[in-house]
Amino acid sequence: MTKVNVLNMAGETVGDIELSDDVFAVEICEHAVYEAVKNHLANRRQGTQSAKTRSEVRGGGRKPWRQKGTGRARQGSIRSPQWRGGGVVFAPKPRDYSYAIPKKVKRLALKSVLTSKVNEGELIVLDNLSLDAISTKSAINVLEKIGVATKAIVVVEENNENIVRSFKNIPNVKTAVANNINVYDIINHNVMVITKDAVKVVEEVYA
Repeated sequence: MTKVNVLNMAGETVGDIELSDDVFAVEICEHAVYEAVKNHLANRRQGTQSAKTRSEVRGGGRKPWRQKGTGRARQGSIRSPQWRGGGVVFAPKPRDYSYAIPKKVKRLALKSVLTSKVNEGELIVLDNLSLDAISTKSAINVLEKIGVATKAIVVVEENNENIVRSFKNIPNVKTAVANNINVYDIINHNVMVITKDAVKVVEEVYA
């Protein structure tokens, strides 16, 4: 098992923790990670883009000029795509971009990025993370003391309003609950800060 130092909120090392090899030391599968990220971004798309085709644009019922004898190209409607104010060829319409990928692929991708964080020294484990009140200043102080000065995702074992709202206003910092983390958020942040209890939840859910 891989051992990682455990820090307190003051940035002091207070022990270590053994991480499960089934979650934090697997063979990294880059393709699974690619599929998971592509799926996540596709599912986030609103799919509300819309434009009118020539049949939906108002007007254009009368033929602009007669078919022959004018010396100009033949035209059937002033709402054809080549006309200003005409319809759009193959106009985009609202659609659902979401799709599903196998659970095994999702799980492998998540294990791969967690393993990558451990291998690259970008995983910080805290013995506890608690704030008595909602305070962005306190949240910034915690990050400074544990040496986080870049994009970070803070993972806790359960939803805590004080923690979520305290970290919410800090640029490039995101909070997440252990049983609801995703590959994209982990990759999109340089450092992952996680509590000991959250590590146990991750190992229970994803092992």
